[in-house]
Amino acid sequence: MAEFFIQNEQNGIPNCADQSPYGIPSSRFDYILKSLTGDDDYPYDACTPYLHYNVRVANLRADAQILAPNYRGGNFYGTFYGTLNGRATGNKSFDISHPTKNDWRLRHVCLEGPESAVFFRGRLTNSNVIELPDYWTGLVDPESITVSLTQIGYSQDLIVEKIEWGKKVLIKSGTGANVDCYYLVHGTRKDTEKLIPEYEGKTPADYPGNNDLYSVAGYHYDVRNIGDINL
Repeated sequence: MAEFFIQNEQNGIPNCADQSPYGIPSSRFDYILKSLTGDDDYPYDACTPYLHYNVRVANLRADAQILAPNYRGGNFYGTFYGTLNGRATGNKSFDISHPTKNDWRLRHVCLEGPESAVFFRGRLTNSNVIELPDYWTGLVDPESITVSLTQIGYSQDLIVEKIEWGKKVLIKSGTGANVDCYYLVHGTRKDTEKLIPEYEGKTPADYPGNNDLYSVAGYHYDVRNIGDINL
């Protein structure tokens, strides 16, 4: 394979230091060139080549699939198939441009808890029935459902009369008043295994349950093992 290896020289001495490439950013989606030159036909007087251990791109498009034992980055758009494992070294958060202030940002952190829970909230007016989403019957354990009520405007002495088949919540006013309230309904998912909040171990790999069901941010950021290769 015939190639020219052009190296920068300083005072006639080859400069083999790692350097940033020169050029104009390209917006094309092209394949990365793979050189077929091996050790045997590599010029003896050329600098040892640098390999792309760390790669920086503005956008990455995969025509087939991304095989990533670990993912760490900003925003991921699209569908990810596989498992993201990690170690939460701080608060799990999101950071966006501020929706009402120019040149400001907004950062929120995730609510955490010892269960795989879902919620449903809203306002109930002149009715005593909270209709839960249809899919809750296949998603939520009906025995785990809890309801919080916030009465609006005046005292109504609201109570949860009963929860019917995990499909609806019946509210009762002890004073006989018309119901006007905010509601917040929580339930634990039944389509996955029960979370084990505390367990003995040194890394998330020691989790006694099925680790394939979880995404733990940050785990294995420092050392990644791919087959027999340590990165």
